[in-house]
Amino acid sequence: MIDVLVLAAHPDDEVLGCGGSIARMAAEGRSVNVAILGEGGTSRHAAGSPAGTADVAALRQCSREAARILGVREVVHCGLADNRFDSLDLLDVVKIVEDLAERLDPEVVLVQHGGDLNRDHELTFRAAMTAFRPLPGTRAREVRAFEVASSSEWAFGKFCPAFVPDTFVNVSDFLATKLDALRAYGSELRSFPHPRSIRAVESQAANRGACVGVAAAEAFQTVWRRI
Repeated sequence: MIDVLVLAAHPDDEVLGCGGSIARMAAEGRSVNVAILGEGGTSRHAAGSPAGTADVAALRQCSREAARILGVREVVHCGLADNRFDSLDLLDVVKIVEDLAERLDPEVVLVQHGGDLNRDHELTFRAAMTAFRPLPGTRAREVRAFEVASSSEWAFGKFCPAFVPDTFVNVSDFLATKLDALRAYGSELRSFPHPRSIRAVESQAANRGACVGVAAAEAFQTVWRRI
């Protein structure tokens, strides 16, 4: 069995970026785990406020429901402060990801791309690059980066590295499941034409699918692959 780790900065990033691929891999018999480094939501409130604490609890429940819909084996919440990863030394974030790597020992790692608007996304990507270096004897054989609606496209290619997809996963049979999982994150959804609306996510899947001749796809950029 191929073990997969999806590494995301915030709750809902995992569904926006690769929810269809997660559902497909789970249906194919792969063991998929999701690790979410940040709390999500607390940056919208004053530090330590009851509202922020309630948001964290609600988003964790949303992530568990989304995981159930997608067929994820386990969701791990690491609890870093929302949109404040850069208040930590990068090494502290790397150590968290290294602990995940040791415990979950994945063969395939899907992580959000680092060249977008969100600083937490960038540091999640950097930490994954460090923790999953292709050292001799390590089990990981592939690391791929995914795009996240409302962060990747709004970077307009101005941040390095820009997201340049080279791998497309056909999720035509799993788009409905992805959208159901996204609906589990009701508080994070927005009205069209916001990129985090159901209609926009459907459109993005159709556009990525049209690139490779299928009805719906998710796009990835290969970081490295061991053959």
